[in-house]
Amino acid sequence: MPTKTDAEAEVRKPGAFQFYAEELSDLLRVTIRTFYYIVRGKREKGDVIRQCFEIGNKSMFFMAVTMAFIGAIVLFQMCMQAKRIIPDLTMIGGMYAKLLIRELAPSVGAMPFATRVGAGIAAEIGSMVVTEQTDALRMSGADPVDYLVVPRFVASVIMGTIVLVLGAGIAYGAGFVVGVTTFDINPNTFINFTSVKGGDVALGLIKCVCYGGIIALVSSQRGLRTFGGSEGVGIATTQAVVGSLFAVIVANFILSSVGHFVFPP
Repeated sequence: MPTKTDAEAEVRKPGAFQFYAEELSDLLRVTIRTFYYIVRGKREKGDVIRQCFEIGNKSMFFMAVTMAFIGAIVLFQMCMQAKRIIPDLTMIGGMYAKLLIRELAPSVGAMPFATRVGAGIAAEIGSMVVTEQTDALRMSGADPVDYLVVPRFVASVIMGTIVLVLGAGIAYGAGFVVGVTTFDINPNTFINFTSVKGGDVALGLIKCVCYGGIIALVSSQRGLRTFGGSEGVGIATTQAVVGSLFAVIVANFILSSVGHFVFPP
């Protein structure tokens, strides 16, 4: 006798356009309800703090190591390419700081953050869905978005911004070490922020806030749509990471395009 999973597999799968349209529609509904419950929610006190620890503190070491290597690699490649054109590398430090604050730290840093945080959010919520804990919430009159999504969204926005800002500092420090030790750049020359404007800092912070929220929303939405037991949790986790990375890339294009006019480089 076919199980429920077998019966669902026999149903004709929707086309790609219909599938993504449904996903976007569901993501929009989750987003609207999330912002509604941020103001009118009845979640337990302390949930946001607990999620800040899960999302932020447990991501610090992973993000620090990742951003250190990214910063070192980018600075090394910048110096290698610059030496082909001009022998003087005195401007590298200022250029690197501007690139790091405006683009590199928020956008590239959001990708490892999405793999660590997005996968965790999707797996946790997905496990609650397949074990019918979300059904129990609905039966008690509680919306899973209020109790599960909102704390993770707020925590991801707060801690995502903090982690990415710290990651920018670590990446700059790693680049400083590479520049001074490998390319003999004067330390006083490297530490040059004259080319960094207030608009660069503002755009970088806006990106950090947006990426933290996007990763939480996409991952939570995928977790809430989990079905099919433990295998479904694995699929939802993979889709959450892929969807978060894609959303970050699209958001980066939009924010960079708008930021080019609002905060000219």
